[in-house]
Order: sequence, then C-alpha cells, then structure tokens
Amino acid sequence: MPPLRLKVLHIEDNEADHALVAIHLRRGGINADIRRIDTEAELSDALFEDWDLILCDYNLPGYSGLAALDKVRALGKLVPFILVSGEIGEDIAVQAMRNGANDYLLKSNLARLAPAAMLAIEANRTRIAKQRADLALSRSRQQLRELAQHLQASIEQERAAIAREIHDDVGGAMTAVKFDLAWIARHAPTPDIAERAQQALESVGHAHDASQRIMHNLRPAILEQGLVPALQWMADRFAKRTGIETTFRASHEKPDLASGVPLVAYRFAQEALTNVSKHAQATKVSVDLTQAGGVLSVEVTDNGRGLSEDDLAKARSFGIRGLHERAETVGGWVDLSSNAQGTSLILSVPLSGPENGFIDALLTGLPDDTGIMDNDHDDPTSWGDL
Repeated sequence: MPPLRLKVLHIEDNEADHALVAIHLRRGGINADIRRIDTEAELSDALFEDWDLILCDYNLPGYSGLAALDKVRALGKLVPFILVSGEIGEDIAVQAMRNGANDYLLKSNLARLAPAAMLAIEANRTRIAKQRADLALSRSRQQLRELAQHLQASIEQERAAIAREIHDDVGGAMTAVKFDLAWIARHAPTPDIAERAQQALESVGHAHDASQRIMHNLRPAILEQGLVPALQWMADRFAKRTGIETTFRASHEKPDLASGVPLVAYRFAQEALTNVSKHAQATKVSVDLTQAGGVLSVEVTDNGRGLSEDDLAKARSFGIRGLHERAETVGGWVDLSSNAQGTSLILSVPLSGPENGFIDALLTGLPDDTGIMDNDHDDPTSWGDL
C-alpha cells in the first residue's frame, strides 16, 4: 500500500531526535509532512493550522509537554497528541493521559510509534464522529421539543376558539330556546303541554350544564384569577369530591410567572391529583406551591401505597410521561419519589426575569389557556350563565 500522508507537528528541541522520529514514521508506512518547533511561541502560531498528529517531547525549553498539551486542549483542538520523551515517570504518563494525551512513548523504543499514531488518529476520528452524532441528536431533540411546543400551542388556541364558539353560538341558541319554552309553559292551553314544556326546559338546563363543563374542560377560566386561587380551588374541589383530606400551601400569593407557566403548573397538579384518586389509596394529600432561588416548584405529596417499578414501566402508562413532556415545554422538569409510605411529585420551572430570562424564549407563542380534563362544572370563574 502507498504510504499514508499525514501533516505532523513535532514539538522537539533536539534535531537528531526529530530525524529519528521521522525515520520511524516512514518505516511504519507514514509519509509525514512533519514540522519541528521547540518554543511555546512557535506552538501558539502553529495551532492556527490544522494538524493530523502532534508529537511532543516532555522536556522543552522553558516549558513542558504537559503545558503544551494543556494549551492544545484549551484551544479546543481535538488533534491526536502523543507524548514522546527520553525519560518519563509513571505518574507523569498517567497525568498526561488524564489531561487528554492519546499515548506516550519512550525515545528508546520508537518501534511502535507508527502503530500508536495510527491508533490515535483512528480513535480521534471516532471521537469526532461521536461528538457530531451527539450534536445532531441534541439538535434533533431540540427540534422535537420545539415541535411539541408548537403543536401544544396550536391545540390550546384551537380549544380556546372552540370554547368561545360554544359560548357564543350554542349558548345563545339555548338561551333563546329557554325563553321560548318558558313562554310556552306559561301560556300552555292544557296541563299536558305545560308539563312537556317544563320537561323540555329541564333538558335544556342539562345541556346548559354540559356546555359549561365542556367550556371549562377546553379552557380553565379559573386561571384568570391567578395560579394560587386556581390551585386552592382545585384542592378544595378534590377534597370535596374524593373525601381525601387535602391541604394547599403557597409561599407567594401572586407569583410573577411567564405566560404558559401557570397552565403547566395547573395541569401538573391536576394530573397528580387524578393519579392519587385513581391509584394511591391515600387518606391525605398536600399541594405546595413555592418560589425560591429563581425556580417555581409545585409539589403534590400523598400518604398512599406508593408506586412500584412495574407501575412506572407499564407500556400504556402515559400520565408521568405526559408530565415530563409538558414540563419541558416551559424549560422545567419533574422529579418523582415513591415508597411504601407515599409518593411525591415535584414540578420545577425556572422563572423568567433578568437573572434567568432564557425561559422567555421557550415560552414564545405558548398561550396561557389550554384544555383541561376535569369533570367539575361549578368553576366559580366559568363563562357565566348562558
């Protein structure tokens, strides 16, 4: 096979040793375009170029091979680096490997220089390929998060539009029907007609309640009063509906939150309470809202039976996964801890502001109102009587 051509930088102050290195590279099948330097200033200038391999003596005028290695790595250069020295202790060799050297050789044993160089170059290519793959994967995940956020925003905007249409169109029509039926009931010529009109009025009333519930499911109007009142109302309703003793605590009455965060926190608490009512067999639940250190936290804790690994590994167990995905849309995360004494779910969201305003970029376009799957229809801030 023809010799492999490489561009090699050799940091060496001895011309004879430099010539010996070049001979061993050539014998190993490497046709090296090799350049020798021996000062730190020359190294700084040389690092502006691209190199396939750097060979470096340990003892250099005014500095060492480890200092040269640190300089190369500090500039972000991933070029293979092999330390070549006449004398090198085991401690120094270990330190060099920890600092990013690919290999070390003694000048008295250069027979494996070419194989070591080829191995270092191949390992470096593999490392670069892995970094590129990791970067591509990171970009792909970011794109998926952005897509999920966009889809969530689109869904919530559509839900809000549907809720308004139900209120305006369906609500208006039912109100007109109620007036007409009430008039018929008052002016009915016979008791039978009056009774039928009254039954129709009751049916319209049920439809009215259903439309209120649907609108509440589509758009949680309670959040317009703030996250703290919304969570307090949710906790009270949960206790009333399930009979489970429920406590709500908040460190701030009106936390300053970016658009989208209240909805995520509300959904988190709702899903957590739903899981408690379905699976936990708990007698006590606490919901805690805290704001400290630039982070908003919502913690839902119960004294139930806890979650096993089998519970979390169920193929169709989407509740916890959904919490993680929703938290990511506002740059947050979810922590879960569970044992035989109960379960704790914690949502943490970095707050927007001068000290951590990066979250504002994540929240761009995310609406304040999203759908909510709740069967309660007596929300005190619902859309009003039709």
